[in-house]
Amino acid sequence: MWDVFFVFVAMAASGAPSEGQNVVAASPAPAGLIAEDQTPTGKFTTATEVKPIIAMTESSWVAVREWEGQDLIYVTHLWAWRCGLAQMEVSINDSAFEIWPLPPCHVDTAQPNGITDSDGAPYRTFDLNSVQDLSVKLTFDDLTTQEASFERKAVLLP
Repeated sequence: MWDVFFVFVAMAASGAPSEGQNVVAASPAPAGLIAEDQTPTGKFTTATEVKPIIAMTESSWVAVREWEGQDLIYVTHLWAWRCGLAQMEVSINDSAFEIWPLPPCHVDTAQPNGITDSDGAPYRTFDLNSVQDLSVKLTFDDLTTQEASFERKAVLLP
């Protein structure tokens, strides 16, 4: 069963981007970050454990929602796998990448990646219709990176 899963993960990771999605080549890890031990924990707290999932679910990394006269950019999916990430950066409309802090992992709980009230909201607000495209750059805790770009229409929630 696991060999089928890993074949599927490899195929998904190497597949062509979907419409409105543009995969960008990996870049060097940001200075100052230190690679963490990659011994699997079974709790999805390392890059080794979460990288295949994040690669397979790239189209779910971000979402844009029009709500009460604003654009909301959601990163809920990435927060749900954050324990294998060292850093997340977001660029809106080709602006410079900005680090969006990740909440801490709840390593002493049964669900370290769980999102709690104390983590804050997994979204930011912007002027209505101001977000036309997004780029996301992830640095995993093994210091590898993955980057993707998304057009508004590809991640706009109904």
